[in-house]
Amino acid sequence: MHQQCRQCCSKTCTASNVRKKLPILTWLPKYSVGALQGDIIAGLTVALTVIPQGLAYASVAQLPPQYGLYSAFMGCFVYCVLGTAKDITLGPTAIMSLMTATFATSPVTGDATLAVVLTLMCGIVQFVMAILHVGFLVDFISVPVMSSFVTSAAITIAFGQVPKWLGLKDIPRAFFPKVYWTCKKLPETNVWDLLLGLVSLVILFTLRRLQNVKWRQTDDLTLGQKISRKILWVVGTSRNAIVVVTASGVAAILISQDVDVFSQTTHVQPGLPSFSLPKFSLHSGNVTLSTHQLFQELGFGLAVVPLIGLIETIAIGKAFARKNNYEIDANQELLAIGAANIVGSFIGSYPVTGSFSRTAVNSESGVRTPAGGLFTGAVIILALAVLTPLFPYIPTAALAAVIIAAVINMVHFRMVIYLWKRKKVDLVPWTVTFVFSFVLGIEYGILLGVGISLFLLLYPWARPKVKIKHQEVAVIQLSNGLLFPGVQYVTERVNRQALADGIAKSAVVDFSHVTDVDSSALQGLKQLSEDFAKRDTMLVLSNVDPEVLDVLNKANFSHIKYCKTNEDAIQLIYGKLPPVHTCLVHSTK
Repeated sequence: MHQQCRQCCSKTCTASNVRKKLPILTWLPKYSVGALQGDIIAGLTVALTVIPQGLAYASVAQLPPQYGLYSAFMGCFVYCVLGTAKDITLGPTAIMSLMTATFATSPVTGDATLAVVLTLMCGIVQFVMAILHVGFLVDFISVPVMSSFVTSAAITIAFGQVPKWLGLKDIPRAFFPKVYWTCKKLPETNVWDLLLGLVSLVILFTLRRLQNVKWRQTDDLTLGQKISRKILWVVGTSRNAIVVVTASGVAAILISQDVDVFSQTTHVQPGLPSFSLPKFSLHSGNVTLSTHQLFQELGFGLAVVPLIGLIETIAIGKAFARKNNYEIDANQELLAIGAANIVGSFIGSYPVTGSFSRTAVNSESGVRTPAGGLFTGAVIILALAVLTPLFPYIPTAALAAVIIAAVINMVHFRMVIYLWKRKKVDLVPWTVTFVFSFVLGIEYGILLGVGISLFLLLYPWARPKVKIKHQEVAVIQLSNGLLFPGVQYVTERVNRQALADGIAKSAVVDFSHVTDVDSSALQGLKQLSEDFAKRDTMLVLSNVDPEVLDVLNKANFSHIKYCKTNEDAIQLIYGKLPPVHTCLVHSTK
């Protein structure tokens, strides 16, 4: 037994397997000064993006601002060791923030107990999925469903910031009540918040265009021109930080003059978070949640949040891997984000995943390895240690503008036009997901969308197209495999055609499109063959795939015959086929 364990360990703990599970061992020995320079620049640039985004996304997650920064730095360190994509940055995102608010909003204002436990469980689920190699489950979430989910989530997030932009108080969280009460309370709008949010949005969209300017590529640029272009790009990339810092400065100056006109960010707990095991119960004032009740509160979130996190990270990783000509290991990515969430839960993080906007910034900044995340994480820790006393000066309207500008590009209504032109049936899951995300909630919208997609996927197997090719002999062609959803339907159709016009006919079933059969199909064929035998007619299967034929032969059918072509089958039924012909009569009795 001891010898077997040693052999198993020696096979598992090979150098290649260790490098596969710890990708840092692959790129670290080849690390260079040039790579360090690129990683430092990219890491600092991403930090300027993630700090204001983290503060803003925390409000989407219904958490105090510091939790956005708690969620922003640990993933950077973990992914550096375990990640396979040089461009990906892990941290808080708009979608995961909304998921946290949906599934883990605490009954105690400002309490993060449910969110932190959700992070831990999300990480465990993702980690186990990586070990079991079941990441393929995300393939069952179709593109239309994901597009609709992201669109409805973006609209939910954006409109959720409107009350904060307008300075409105006591607005419900549910979407339709929020729309109603926002409209009803419009007369209570804080004009200063409205103007600040509007100016912030204009600046954000203008600087985004500056970042995305496609300069004409020439070889005769002067050093000054090159530096100017780079400065403009950095300014565009740092737009969130510029808006937040400027708005905070204006607010601080006004407050120093006893002019308090803006709605401010709530108190931010200063300093770094403590490293401790998440609490599995909640006791605060009159509110008590046992461990069992806490997990009941999380509900579907324990399944939905890990899958959404996986989808975001893998989609982003594959997109930038194609763009920059390298490969990622999808299963290792799942393991990395799982580990990041597990470790992050010990410092108060809510669930994290890959961020498309920050990954794009990371890539464009010239990141060379995952080590860029180390510098991003270091800057965030520095901000938590030094800058938290300044965070209450940040106007909520400025943070609302940051979120609205970030999610506006996530609205995918062009997908509706695309589906209408290409395949209208895919509009069904898109529409179901979109409508019910608002009517029932974002979590039920995606579940119903996936359900409709699976129904559309399985329907052709449950109701395969059956073509009738002959009048005197029923020749029936199946459009796809013969599996359990469609067995009853197919056998009934074959029997119906064999008894058409009140005359019992023999039948040929064309298996040219059948690549697989299951045990239900075998039982159905057995019953069908017995029905034909009782009527003293023949049942012939033609164009049978060799592998399928092997399965059918093992089933030991006594009344089914097999031929290579439909023509041979018809000749066999009419008794015109010579004994030595291409027809394969595999009757075993």
